[in-house]
Amino acid sequence: MTENQQVSGSYWLQTAPGGRRAALTEDLDVDVAVVGAGIAGLCTARELARAGKSVAVLEAGRIAAGVTGHTTAKVTALHTLVYDKLRRTRGSEGARLYARSQSEAIEHTARIVEELGVDCEWERRSAYTFVRDADRVDELRAEARAAREAGLPASFVTETGLPFPVAGAVEVTDQVQFHPLKYLLALADDIVAHGGRVHEDTTVLGLEEGSPCRLSTASGATVTARDVVVATHYPVFDRALLFTRLSPRRELVVAGPLPAAQDPGGMYITPEENTRSVRTAPYGEDGTHRFLVVTGEHFTPGTGDARALFDRLSGWARAHFPGVELTHSWATQDNDPTDTVPLVGPLHPGARHAYVATGFGGWGMSGGMMAGLLLTAQITGAPCEWSGLYDPRRLASAVREAPSFLKHQAQVARHFVGDRLRPAPPAEALPPGEGAVVRTESGRLAVYRDDDGALHAVSARCTHLGCLVDFNAAERAWECPCHGSRFDTDGKVVQGPATRPLERRDL
Repeated sequence: MTENQQVSGSYWLQTAPGGRRAALTEDLDVDVAVVGAGIAGLCTARELARAGKSVAVLEAGRIAAGVTGHTTAKVTALHTLVYDKLRRTRGSEGARLYARSQSEAIEHTARIVEELGVDCEWERRSAYTFVRDADRVDELRAEARAAREAGLPASFVTETGLPFPVAGAVEVTDQVQFHPLKYLLALADDIVAHGGRVHEDTTVLGLEEGSPCRLSTASGATVTARDVVVATHYPVFDRALLFTRLSPRRELVVAGPLPAAQDPGGMYITPEENTRSVRTAPYGEDGTHRFLVVTGEHFTPGTGDARALFDRLSGWARAHFPGVELTHSWATQDNDPTDTVPLVGPLHPGARHAYVATGFGGWGMSGGMMAGLLLTAQITGAPCEWSGLYDPRRLASAVREAPSFLKHQAQVARHFVGDRLRPAPPAEALPPGEGAVVRTESGRLAVYRDDDGALHAVSARCTHLGCLVDFNAAERAWECPCHGSRFDTDGKVVQGPATRPLERRDL
């Protein structure tokens, strides 16, 4: 990727587009309404439909076209360096429950793939967390011990399939990688086959909790449901102020065909070098190539030079895998919880029929599968051993959260105040394909000049909580650095938690 190139789009979305599903245009009455058709929403809806519940999935865009469609698609219980931290903060039992919940969700999904006969490139591979810095080897050894004590088939190793030496790595065997869209499209079909409904292009605007709950949509249709699941990655309804406990993180992906002889034969991640994640996928019919997927260079939305970061990541991929032809580039977005563990369960302390799944911290594949099992158990009244671990209402983590919580809130405050003090360039100076927040007599405007030279102006205030957006030139999008909302150049919502577009303005 060169400086003037834009992202080419997700390989998963391009190779499994799926058919269009109708928007909701009439009132609906169901047992459970699931807001969001990513992996957490669809896994939950499928389990509930199989349990005999009438279910409706409401998706503002297309199935799995948001965060799920831009993932690296590793399905593993090895989440970089989580187990040693969990052992210290949640005790050995908390680490065990975390490992068991993730592993059982993966094996449950394996049975679904076999039962439905889904051709989703389901491949068993070892997962590795590695470091090249010898000073971090003790950290890896501690992680291997903690993961093994938690019940995972984990070990410390010094040899991997990577084309460069490592100082050490944690290996967990018998993990999975797959094609997420092919799996989730099959899951959506199974939901419908069991009496459920899946509606795309259906934006949910309001939630009235009660017995029953009611959801209002942009089309004017109302959905009445006994229970509601908010699975929009970043909650669009946040009565518990969960946004204060979530830190948005954007990460870049470059990918392309690689000679099969250079396949590293596993799934890899390192916290070094601003993160590097590597995996491959099947490619072509003759078996001569694999599809290499390299992820890294994470940054807070609305900050950093994404084009320079794409160039750095591309350079790393070519240097370490010289046979690769990089044909695809895209970006994904995750929310890191301030106390490490995802937030899955009742939406807020007073909730009786509203649930949430969020904060997967970059591990949304196994996390979303786990959330489907956990939420189905809670809604149907079945026992679930790890409900307490993931409960969004947990109070015991308040002290543990404090440093991360305060750091995140300080960053939000700096953006809310500091971004309003930055010097603003004149709109006339913008070259084609560029955008900037400019100062006018009516306030700050987010101005973009398209390739034909025309200027497009919208309000620079994010419609979520009022922070100022900034321009991501690589993806040609306005991004909020406070809570991660994203908008296209005309102000339309691309990614929440914002639900309303940026207002159009005249220069």
